[in-house]
Amino acid sequence: MIAHDLRAGARRKFFDLHAADKSQLAGFTLEQFAKVYDIEREVKELNADQRQSIRQQHTKPILDALHKWMTSQRQKLPDSSATAKALDYSLRRWTALTRFVADGQLPVDNNWIENQIRPIAIGRVNWLFAGSLRAGQRAAAVMSLVQSARMSGHDPYAYLQDVLTRLPTHKASRVEELLPHRWQAASA
Repeated sequence: MIAHDLRAGARRKFFDLHAADKSQLAGFTLEQFAKVYDIEREVKELNADQRQSIRQQHTKPILDALHKWMTSQRQKLPDSSATAKALDYSLRRWTALTRFVADGQLPVDNNWIENQIRPIAIGRVNWLFAGSLRAGQRAAAVMSLVQSARMSGHDPYAYLQDVLTRLPTHKASRVEELLPHRWQAASA
Protein backbone atom coordinates (compact mmCIF):
# COMPACT_ATOMS: atom_id res chain seq x y z
CA MET A 1 0.00 0.00 0.00
CA ILE A 2 2.86 2.38 0.65
CA ALA A 3 3.85 2.26 -3.02
CA HIS A 4 0.30 3.31 -3.76
CA ASP A 5 0.78 6.79 -2.30
CA LEU A 6 2.95 8.22 -4.95
CA ARG A 7 0.68 11.13 -5.72
CA ALA A 8 1.60 12.79 -2.44
CA GLY A 9 5.28 11.95 -2.96
CA ALA A 10 5.25 13.09 -6.58
CA ARG A 11 3.34 16.27 -5.72
CA ARG A 12 5.81 17.01 -2.92
CA LYS A 13 8.78 16.79 -5.30
CA PHE A 14 7.16 19.20 -7.76
CA PHE A 15 5.94 21.48 -4.99
CA ASP A 16 9.50 21.75 -3.61
CA LEU A 17 10.83 22.38 -7.10
CA HIS A 18 8.24 25.11 -7.73
CA ALA A 19 8.84 26.71 -4.33
CA ALA A 20 12.60 26.78 -4.92
CA ASP A 21 12.68 28.41 -8.34
CA LYS A 22 9.11 28.95 -9.62
CA SER A 23 9.65 26.22 -12.21
CA GLN A 24 6.98 26.44 -14.90
CA LEU A 25 7.27 22.73 -15.51
CA ALA A 26 6.61 22.02 -11.82
CA GLY A 27 3.78 24.54 -11.80
CA PHE A 28 2.08 22.85 -14.75
CA THR A 29 2.47 19.41 -13.14
CA LEU A 30 0.97 20.69 -9.89
CA GLU A 31 -1.99 22.10 -11.84
CA GLN A 32 -2.63 18.67 -13.36
CA PHE A 33 -2.48 16.99 -9.96
CA ALA A 34 -4.89 19.65 -8.65
CA LYS A 35 -7.36 18.73 -11.41
CA VAL A 36 -7.20 15.09 -10.30
CA TYR A 37 -7.85 16.06 -6.68
CA ASP A 38 -10.75 18.30 -7.76
CA ILE A 39 -12.37 15.29 -9.41
CA GLU A 40 -11.71 13.19 -6.31
CA ARG A 41 -13.48 15.74 -4.11
CA GLU A 42 -16.52 15.43 -6.37
CA VAL A 43 -16.61 11.61 -6.30
CA LYS A 44 -15.68 10.88 -2.68
CA GLU A 45 -19.29 10.18 -1.63
CA LEU A 46 -20.08 7.95 -4.62
CA ASN A 47 -19.90 4.16 -4.58
CA ALA A 48 -16.81 2.41 -5.95
CA ASP A 49 -18.32 1.61 -9.36
CA GLN A 50 -19.45 5.19 -9.93
CA ARG A 51 -16.08 6.52 -8.76
CA GLN A 52 -14.24 4.18 -11.13
CA SER A 53 -16.44 5.19 -14.05
CA ILE A 54 -15.83 8.90 -13.46
CA ARG A 55 -12.12 8.31 -12.97
CA GLN A 56 -11.96 6.46 -16.29
CA GLN A 57 -13.93 9.19 -18.02
CA HIS A 58 -12.28 12.29 -16.50
CA THR A 59 -9.13 11.45 -14.53
CA LYS A 60 -7.54 8.97 -16.93
CA PRO A 61 -7.33 11.44 -19.85
CA ILE A 62 -5.67 14.03 -17.58
CA LEU A 63 -3.13 11.49 -16.34
CA ASP A 64 -2.50 10.02 -19.81
CA ALA A 65 -1.78 13.50 -21.18
CA LEU A 66 0.40 14.31 -18.17
CA HIS A 67 2.42 11.11 -18.67
CA LYS A 68 2.98 11.89 -22.35
CA TRP A 69 3.97 15.48 -21.51
CA MET A 70 6.30 14.42 -18.68
CA THR A 71 8.01 11.86 -20.92
CA SER A 72 8.54 14.50 -23.58
CA GLN A 73 9.87 17.07 -21.06
CA ARG A 74 12.21 14.51 -19.48
CA GLN A 75 13.98 13.92 -22.79
CA LYS A 76 14.99 17.60 -22.87
CA LEU A 77 16.67 17.67 -19.45
CA PRO A 78 20.11 16.65 -18.20
CA ASP A 79 20.06 13.69 -15.80
CA SER A 80 21.54 15.69 -12.94
CA SER A 81 18.86 18.39 -12.81
CA ALA A 82 16.36 18.56 -9.95
CA THR A 83 13.55 18.71 -12.49
CA ALA A 84 14.76 15.50 -14.17
CA LYS A 85 14.85 13.79 -10.79
CA ALA A 86 11.29 14.88 -9.99
CA LEU A 87 10.11 13.65 -13.38
CA ASP A 88 12.02 10.37 -13.01
CA TYR A 89 10.39 9.76 -9.62
CA SER A 90 6.93 9.93 -11.16
CA LEU A 91 7.70 8.24 -14.46
CA ARG A 92 9.43 5.24 -12.85
CA ARG A 93 6.40 4.72 -10.61
CA TRP A 94 3.66 5.62 -13.07
CA THR A 95 1.79 2.31 -12.85
CA ALA A 96 1.50 2.56 -9.08
CA LEU A 97 0.86 6.30 -9.29
CA THR A 98 -2.22 5.76 -11.46
CA ARG A 99 -3.48 2.43 -10.06
CA PHE A 100 -6.40 4.15 -8.30
CA VAL A 101 -7.93 5.08 -11.68
CA ALA A 102 -8.77 1.44 -12.44
CA ASP A 103 -10.17 0.66 -8.99
CA GLY A 104 -12.92 2.77 -7.47
CA GLN A 105 -12.22 1.27 -4.04
CA LEU A 106 -8.72 2.71 -3.88
CA PRO A 107 -8.29 6.20 -2.47
CA VAL A 108 -6.47 8.78 -4.56
CA ASP A 109 -3.62 8.60 -2.04
CA ASN A 110 -2.83 7.06 1.30
CA ASN A 111 -2.33 10.25 3.27
CA TRP A 112 -4.83 8.99 5.86
CA ILE A 113 -2.77 5.90 6.69
CA GLU A 114 0.46 7.89 6.62
CA ASN A 115 -1.01 10.20 9.25
CA GLN A 116 -2.01 7.17 11.31
CA ILE A 117 1.48 5.64 11.27
CA ARG A 118 3.42 8.89 11.61
CA PRO A 119 3.68 8.57 15.43
CA ILE A 120 5.21 5.12 14.96
CA ALA A 121 7.64 6.36 12.33
CA ILE A 122 8.69 9.23 14.57
CA GLY A 123 8.88 6.79 17.46
CA ARG A 124 11.39 4.63 15.55
CA VAL A 125 13.92 7.43 15.84
CA ASN A 126 13.03 8.04 19.48
CA TRP A 127 13.35 4.34 20.30
CA LEU A 128 17.03 4.54 19.37
CA PHE A 129 17.40 6.04 22.82
CA ALA A 130 15.35 3.37 24.64
CA GLY A 131 18.40 2.19 26.58
CA SER A 132 19.25 -0.93 24.63
CA LEU A 133 18.43 -2.73 21.42
CA ARG A 134 16.16 -5.14 23.29
CA ALA A 135 14.29 -2.30 25.03
CA GLY A 136 13.79 -0.57 21.67
CA GLN A 137 12.45 -3.78 20.12
CA ARG A 138 10.01 -4.22 23.01
CA ALA A 139 8.87 -0.61 22.73
CA ALA A 140 8.33 -1.08 18.98
CA ALA A 141 6.26 -4.21 19.63
CA VAL A 142 4.09 -2.40 22.17
CA MET A 143 3.61 0.58 19.85
CA SER A 144 2.61 -1.80 17.04
CA LEU A 145 0.02 -3.41 19.31
CA VAL A 146 -1.32 -0.02 20.39
CA GLN A 147 -1.67 1.23 16.82
CA SER A 148 -3.11 -2.08 15.60
CA ALA A 149 -5.70 -1.93 18.40
CA ARG A 150 -6.61 1.63 17.34
CA MET A 151 -6.90 0.65 13.70
CA SER A 152 -9.13 -2.30 14.70
CA GLY A 153 -11.46 0.13 16.46
CA HIS A 154 -10.46 -0.72 20.03
CA ASP A 155 -9.51 1.52 22.93
CA PRO A 156 -5.78 0.69 23.23
CA TYR A 157 -5.78 1.01 27.01
CA ALA A 158 -8.77 -1.37 27.39
CA TYR A 159 -7.18 -3.77 24.90
CA LEU A 160 -3.81 -3.88 26.65
CA GLN A 161 -5.38 -4.09 30.11
CA ASP A 162 -7.54 -7.04 29.08
CA VAL A 163 -4.81 -8.87 27.18
CA LEU A 164 -2.19 -8.42 29.90
CA THR A 165 -4.69 -9.68 32.49
CA ARG A 166 -5.61 -12.74 30.41
CA LEU A 167 -2.18 -13.57 29.02
CA PRO A 168 -0.74 -15.47 32.04
CA THR A 169 -3.58 -18.04 31.98
CA HIS A 170 -4.31 -18.03 28.25
CA LYS A 171 -3.31 -21.16 26.30
CA ALA A 172 -0.23 -20.51 24.16
CA SER A 173 -1.80 -22.44 21.28
CA ARG A 174 -4.63 -19.86 21.19
CA VAL A 175 -2.54 -16.68 21.58
CA GLU A 176 -3.66 -15.46 18.14
CA GLU A 177 -7.09 -14.80 19.70
CA LEU A 178 -5.48 -11.94 21.60
CA LEU A 179 -4.17 -10.14 18.51
CA PRO A 180 -5.90 -6.79 17.95
CA HIS A 181 -7.74 -7.81 14.77
CA ARG A 182 -9.21 -10.91 16.49
CA TRP A 183 -9.57 -9.69 20.06
CA GLN A 184 -12.88 -9.88 21.88
CA ALA A 185 -13.01 -8.30 25.33
CA ALA A 186 -13.35 -10.81 28.16
CA SER A 187 -16.89 -10.97 29.45
CA ALA A 188 -17.26 -9.48 32.91
